Amino acid sequence: MINLDAHPGRTLGARAMDCTMIAHEKTANTFRTRPSTFKRRAKQTPGADWESNAGLGSVRWAPPEISFLDQMTLHWSDSPVVLEHHAGPSDGSIWVRLPEEKIVFIGDAVLKNQPPFLAGANLKAWLTSLELLLDAPYKGYTIISSRGGMMTTAAIKTQYDFLKHIYDKLDKITTKKPNPAAIEKLVASLLTWFKAPAARQNIRSAAALRSIAL
Repeated sequence: MINLDAHPGRTLGARAMDCTMIAHEKTANTFRTRPSTFKRRAKQTPGADWESNAGLGSVRWAPPEISFLDQMTLHWSDSPVVLEHHAGPSDGSIWVRLPEEKIVFIGDAVLKNQPPFLAGANLKAWLTSLELLLDAPYKGYTIISSRGGMMTTAAIKTQYDFLKHIYDKLDKITTKKPNPAAIEKLVASLLTWFKAPAARQNIRSAAALRSIAL
């Protein structure tokens, strides 16, 4: 099993998988710094629906047994599986590439019509990763996201434009005296890039504000 990053939403159930786990060294280090068991978030800080599940409080994390730094290749058939470090959504984010089949799994590097989780993001590295994804080496590849399935060039470009917008806005804000009101105003403007039911607008706003503030 390969952990593309350390996001709790996809690593929490890893212990139920009876297999060896592989991840980037920075993802493995994230597991080392976590408490031994998952701690559910308070209801006052709404986020993803799974966070409110009352049965998750006693689940123990399953750290990866194998980690790497830049690249790792698995040779278990005639077709190699290449694991590559591409920071962005987190410092330990990786892609899984099948060069023979021209398929690449990119984790949360590109999301379809949903705001990215920015708390652990490296925006500059993320933009660099997306530039690579739009470049010639990945021409003809089937690109698969963790959230949204197959991605088109247009979806990748939209993600790039959105992150570049955030990067430029934050760069401008951080050159001045810290202003929480400016951050809150920025969050409200960012959410206009996405469509969501009215009932979920407050939840999305709180989660987005929390992720940028962190």
